[in-house]
Amino acid sequence: MIIDRLLRKDIEPYFNDIPITAIIGARQVGKSTLAKLLLKKYDSVIYLDLEKRTDVQMLEEPEQFLLMHKSKIICIDEIQLVPNLFSELRSFIDNNPDTKFVILGSSSPELLRQSSESLAGRIFFYELAPFLFQEVSNTCNIQTYILRGGFPLSILAKDDKLAFIWLQNYIKTFLERDLRQFGFNIAPETLHRLWEMLSHINGQIINYSSLANSMGLSQPTIKHYIDILHNTFMLRILQPYHFNTKKRLVKSPKLYFRDTGILHSLLNITTYKQLFNHPVYGSSWEVTVIENIINKLNSWKPYYYRTVKGAEIDLILVKANRIIGIEIKSSSTPTVTKGFWNAIVDIKITEAYIIAPVKMPYPLKNGVMVYPLEIFLESFKEE
Repeated sequence: MIIDRLLRKDIEPYFNDIPITAIIGARQVGKSTLAKLLLKKYDSVIYLDLEKRTDVQMLEEPEQFLLMHKSKIICIDEIQLVPNLFSELRSFIDNNPDTKFVILGSSSPELLRQSSESLAGRIFFYELAPFLFQEVSNTCNIQTYILRGGFPLSILAKDDKLAFIWLQNYIKTFLERDLRQFGFNIAPETLHRLWEMLSHINGQIINYSSLANSMGLSQPTIKHYIDILHNTFMLRILQPYHFNTKKRLVKSPKLYFRDTGILHSLLNITTYKQLFNHPVYGSSWEVTVIENIINKLNSWKPYYYRTVKGAEIDLILVKANRIIGIEIKSSSTPTVTKGFWNAIVDIKITEAYIIAPVKMPYPLKNGVMVYPLEIFLESFKEE
């Protein structure tokens, strides 16, 4: 099941059709492994890792290096460490259309585009998320997956103790080394304190004023720090749905962690029993469901919906004329409030589901189905 993920074929068509394929995602999520496996069957591949000084040195004269290897596939790992390469790539690509590039980066499209505006129309961004549950369900159960999250070296660790040692080291390295490599000069202690604070409001509406007061920092600074965590794939900012309704809406975004293992490590939760008895359990399940659905159905636009009077749906997915509402419940006997039914009417939901840790799918009422997460993802038809 894990090997199937690493050998996924949905990126490969872009290798031939678009000059540059950018595989992006958090550090240690498996970008390099995926790229090497996908490129293994090609004969003429050059691989450079810009965390290695020897490989950086090869690009001291980038135009000459690229000309030496034209008509090949050139894979450049951690390209954000040498941002001036983007300008070199543009002119080279225009003059050498037979050369294809696969670039890997640990920052989001927003950050990469700051250095690659000139590559418009020449680059395709493919986001690689941590493992989805479908990809590891033959390796671990749902409880282990929720507790440890989807980073490969966490979910595949021998036991929970080793998984959390890895997660704690990941957080430390991210704060003390990675952010500086990305060009952010922020005191690790300050961002760690904010990150811990955010772990207590996972799944909630962002209140920048409250966070600023608690941290003793300005609202613009807090927003900047949260944007950094968002743009490096640590947080998801879920925007409110505001179409096709005249209701008074909550217009601030919601904040979610992208990985439950990181969330639990910051809260010092190291066993499933601790998690089950902790107030974060419900929002941790929300992270699991939201990340699995959004990353599986990545061509859909995700939102949440909430009115000031309490009509609410956790996740709205929009594609063409389809508007899907998904309510997320951590109970094995899920119930919904009147606000859920009101929201379905408000925004003219075409399909509605409840995702909960139940054994099998079953109908609720008014055409709404209750699904276990894995079966929902297996059975959902995009068209």
